[in-house]
Amino acid sequence: MPESIQTQLRKGVLELCVLTLLSRADAYGYEIASRLTKDVGMGEGTIYPLMRRMQDDGLVSTYLVEVPGSPPRKYYRMTDQGKTTLAAQRAEWKSFMAAIEALLESKP
Repeated sequence: MPESIQTQLRKGVLELCVLTLLSRADAYGYEIASRLTKDVGMGEGTIYPLMRRMQDDGLVSTYLVEVPGSPPRKYYRMTDQGKTTLAAQRAEWKSFMAAIEALLESKP
């Protein structure tokens, strides 16, 4: 699969992935970026702008946590609007995947 198609597929589900991670626990930016780099192959250059947009859209909020000997860490927390968006995106993803699987399995 050409890299450009893989990149577009990853970008298309990145918000869903971030919301899913935050549904499990609050996390700081580097933690989210590291996890998505490892699991999905997306770099920090894509993730941080997404996090800012999600904050602007009201899907996540932030708070600072003091860390001894280091600058404070900005943690992200999913808002109620983020929870609603996650539920809608999960349903849409499942429906989309079922349609793709049916198409791939169908006989010509």
